[in-house]
Parts: sequence; structure tokens; C-alpha cells
Amino acid sequence: MRAVFGIVLVVGIALAGGAVMMVKNRIAAYQNALAHERATQAQIVKTVDVFVAAQPLKYGERLLPDAVKAVRWPEESLPEGVFRTAEDIFPPDRPEDKRVVLRQMEVGEPILAVKVTKPGEEAGLTSRLERGMRAFAIKVDVTSGVSGFLRPGDRVEVYWTGNMVNSQGNRQGEVTRLIQSNIELIAVDQTAGDVDGALIARTVTVAVKPVQVAALAQAQSSGRLSLALVGAEDDTIASVVEVDQRKLLGVAEYEAPIAVTEEKVCTIRNRRGAEVVEIPIPCTN
Repeated sequence: MRAVFGIVLVVGIALAGGAVMMVKNRIAAYQNALAHERATQAQIVKTVDVFVAAQPLKYGERLLPDAVKAVRWPEESLPEGVFRTAEDIFPPDRPEDKRVVLRQMEVGEPILAVKVTKPGEEAGLTSRLERGMRAFAIKVDVTSGVSGFLRPGDRVEVYWTGNMVNSQGNRQGEVTRLIQSNIELIAVDQTAGDVDGALIARTVTVAVKPVQVAALAQAQSSGRLSLALVGAEDDTIASVVEVDQRKLLGVAEYEAPIAVTEEKVCTIRNRRGAEVVEIPIPCTN
């Protein structure tokens, strides 16, 4: 009888220990799941509605309601000028006035205020000129226009080649000089949007200040203009650049020797016995 009692006691203790272990495992699993859920909630980023392109959009195309769609966008990384409601893009009080695309956009790209016109505004060059800037056209060809690789939005340097004239009106030889640096192209020929492939343009239009317009007009009428394309990430400003034929060929400028005029001395000779004496006198013609 005592043996049976002992066996029952041992079995009871074992079952109790197993139950305790199961409870501990359940509690640990619950705590791990709770910690994982809290970590996941901490990683959730707050988002808001932003309108993006629902289809490829090209320059000059009218922006219609079926060309945009709303997506969720992280609120902390919103681009400047986004549209968050349909009423912002398409004013309900002016349904006939549509915006026009100013820059090419791909599917999923946010619609920004700088990429479209105001409601009812046309996509002309005037909409791309900032305050105080003017549009000026420069004649180019395959050599002066960087072989047709210029695009609206690029930045270029303008070099002038012509004959230098001094204050007396005498030509001093042909030189090439940098006259404008880091100016923006806003159109190539009659295209202000994106250009497909290489285009051999006849004119490019730049956005410059009025004083630069005067300088470019004078340079274009008195010599030849050439453009040099500036890199997209290049923010350097070129200093004064000027090259003439002597500098190009490494020829030093010749300086004529200065003639030295010898002072003329006039004398008279007097004989005093066997001695001859020379006496200086003023020279006369």
C-alpha cells in the first residue's frame, strides 16, 4: 500500500512540474509575440494621399482626371508642391480650365506644381521664365550646338570668337572669349519639352537677365558664338577665359627694340704750337 502511495506521489509531482513548464513556455511565447507586435507598430510610417501620374505624361499634354491617381505616400518625405486632393488639381469652380504638363512624367511620379501650369494657363515659354528673366534665341549649327545633344533644362557656357579692336579702331587679331557661363536652355528650336534623340538645332533659347540679352545680342552681331555643355552636377563657375592665336600656338609677343639716340657733340680745334686743343661748342644746323 505504501508503495502504491509513493508511486502516485511521484507521478503527481511529475505532472505538476510538467504543467508548470507548459505555463512558463506559454507565457514566454506570449511575451515574445507582444514584443514583436510592439516593434512592428513602431516601424509603421504615417502616410497621406498624394496624386501621381497614372500614365506617361508628355510636355504640352492637358492634364485630365483619368491621367492621375491617389496613392499613399510617407508624410515625412512629401516632395514640395504635391497635390493631396482632387480639388487642388482640378478646381471644381473652373472645370473647363485644365492644367498643362510642363515636364515629362512617368507612371507613379508625383504631380508637382512646378511640372504643370496653373489652371487654364498655356505651356508657353512665359510660364518657364522666372521673375526678372528674359528669353533670348541664339543661332547654332552642328558644331556650335554641341552636335545636337542640347536639351531644354541643360546649362551651357557661351564663347565668342571675333576680332578685337583697340580704342583707335585698329584690329588686334582674332580671339575667343567666354562671355556667359552657366545659363539655362529653355527651348531647342520650337521645342520646350523633352527631345527624342539627337537634334541638329538651328536656334536655342536661353533664360537670361536683360543685361545679358544686350551682351549676347552684341556678341552675336559682331562675331561667332559657340556653346559648351555644362555637366548636370557641375556647380563651378568658370573664370575669365580668353585665347588668341599667339597664346594658342605658344608664340611670345615680339617687342621691337627701343632705338637709342646718341647725343651729338660739336667741337672746334685750336692749334697751340704743336698741341691741338678741342673745345666743345653748341651744335647748330
